[in-house]
Amino acid sequence: MQLGYSFCPNDTFIFYALAHGKIATPAPVTEVLEDVETLNVWALEGRLPLTKISYAAYGRLRERYVALRSGGALGRGVGPLLVARGPLDGLRGKRIAVPGRHTTAFLLLSLRDEGFTPVEMRYDRIMPAVQAGEVDGGLIIHESRFTYPRYGLVKVLDLGEWWEGETGLPLPLGAILARRDLGEVTIRALDRAVRESLEYAYAHPEETVAYIKQHALELEDEVIWAHIRTYVNDFSLDVGEEGERAVRELFRRAEERGLLPGSRQPLFLK
Repeated sequence: MQLGYSFCPNDTFIFYALAHGKIATPAPVTEVLEDVETLNVWALEGRLPLTKISYAAYGRLRERYVALRSGGALGRGVGPLLVARGPLDGLRGKRIAVPGRHTTAFLLLSLRDEGFTPVEMRYDRIMPAVQAGEVDGGLIIHESRFTYPRYGLVKVLDLGEWWEGETGLPLPLGAILARRDLGEVTIRALDRAVRESLEYAYAHPEETVAYIKQHALELEDEVIWAHIRTYVNDFSLDVGEEGERAVRELFRRAEERGLLPGSRQPLFLK
């Protein structure tokens, strides 16, 4: 069974044990590592049975996929950042690099601001593009939130702070989805396996390091572990009632604005 997730330390930390056969699974698992927007597009095609996804993309996939309770990225202080070479006087008419139209980062910026022109590029190319003046600003995710000052960039907006101030809820970024045609028994077994994989990583963090560094774009230990501490938390073990409320609120706001379609399907595995 193919499992898609990103190169980022939070994902490789969570899925190390699963990818290396240390956790019992209903079928052998083969990892497929790609950037998050590629995984979003593949999920829209139904390509992978089990995959990491942006919550924004999940809003278009509820008929085909269901979110597992474990393995996701939600939390406080985890928001995408808008960065630029200096202060921006509003976003109207500005060219803003975004990590993909199906990312939660782009959905959040679209909920907050209008009139900007999105320029899609892979997330690791955004800061160099802003630094070079190819765009007016960039919407950064993943480990970029720890390294943007190296490019001489300044933070214009923290979308996590905006979301938390608006809603009082944690910010939902990404989930692990299982295709509904796998059947409930298999999906429940996969959910258990994902949780056990994370528990294994917590118990044996030193084992995960080589795998994380094999795929990480930033190899400094300080950046890697700051990334993991930021994006892997109690919500990663189980989304919980508060996490579910946060996802429902994100979808409600996006549906009201016509940015996502509605659906009657349950959001999470019960």
